[in-house]
Amino acid sequence: MRIYNNVNAVNAQRNLSITGFALAKSIEKLSSGLRINRAADDAAGLSISEKLRAQVRGLAQAMRNAQDGISMIQTAEGALNEVHSMLQRMRELAVQASNDTLSTEDRQAINRELQQLQTEINAISSRTTFNGKQLLTGSLVTQVDATSELKVGTTLTGGTDTAHVYALDVSAAAPGRTYTFAYNATTDQLTLTRSGDNVSQTIVLNAIAAGGSQTLNFGELGVSLTITSTGGITADNLGTALTTAATDSILTASTSGSANFQVGANQGDSMTVSFAWVEIASADPDLDTRFSDLYTALNSFDSSQSVGNAQALITAVDGAIVAVNEVRSTLGAAQNRLEHTIANLGVAHENLLASESRIRDVDMAAEMVNFTRGQILQQAGIAVLAQANTIPQSVLQLLR
Repeated sequence: MRIYNNVNAVNAQRNLSITGFALAKSIEKLSSGLRINRAADDAAGLSISEKLRAQVRGLAQAMRNAQDGISMIQTAEGALNEVHSMLQRMRELAVQASNDTLSTEDRQAINRELQQLQTEINAISSRTTFNGKQLLTGSLVTQVDATSELKVGTTLTGGTDTAHVYALDVSAAAPGRTYTFAYNATTDQLTLTRSGDNVSQTIVLNAIAAGGSQTLNFGELGVSLTITSTGGITADNLGTALTTAATDSILTASTSGSANFQVGANQGDSMTVSFAWVEIASADPDLDTRFSDLYTALNSFDSSQSVGNAQALITAVDGAIVAVNEVRSTLGAAQNRLEHTIANLGVAHENLLASESRIRDVDMAAEMVNFTRGQILQQAGIAVLAQANTIPQSVLQLLR
């Protein structure tokens, strides 16, 4: 018999450690609800489940995108519903003006209402926005015009200092406008003014340290630019650079009247919805000719209020009504498509989530079996270890 190394106790302790490790894993799985808590639990399963998780989260965001798209379409369609009502009233007035029972004064009164209706339709076109984007002006996204003085990469020179335009965001700005800088050296105030309506915003200009940057945020105008400087630039020199004739303005341009909706988890899973330019204005290549024809007919009636011009106005209003019908039907079809897309995404999201769950989540019933077994083995191991520790004591009987 040996007492220096108690092999039985060592064996019992080793098995007890294995049991304790397995029991700890069971507790971790039961408490987290996951079968895979780290790559070591199932390397292949972790890789698959992470890819499935990416798809699940992408589909969930795609559903939110589609719902936002529906809201955007509904905003435009709701405005067009009111435009339709005003065009119907215009037609009613044109029919009334075509009747020779009316006097010149009567037709003048009708004309005044027609002109007000035209003004309001155009106002609705410019006021209908979603998240700062104009929906009925034919330009959803504004970008920096190619001929703009300031653009990304432009070098700004003031005194002996230089800086560069690192970023320029005009997506929320009005298209086709010139934004001009003015600087007050006494107060360090930089003012940006928009052409057309002369709306302006003033901010305080700060110096830029060497290797630093400064973001000039003109949120009220929808313009934000970030300027960097390698050697640093003072506020006055930066203000001078931004008001130099060659670099004192930003020119914006519109891209298109179409919106891209990301309705899937992967690149390319998108759809484009066209938002038409709805305005009673003079001829423009991008404007539906039926709106231009109505503009011409209204101007003709405004100048003479004759029966012939009133009758021509009826035809022109009919054309505009048909044009708005087409726009609304296009938007309605797109909304229906997005609703079906959301339903399909919901099914795909549910199925992928179930697949990910089968790989990643723990079977609580099965794991409880392992947990119970581990508990019993641990209790038995502790009891056996206690007995193994007492075995060497029997040698004392030989030493008496």
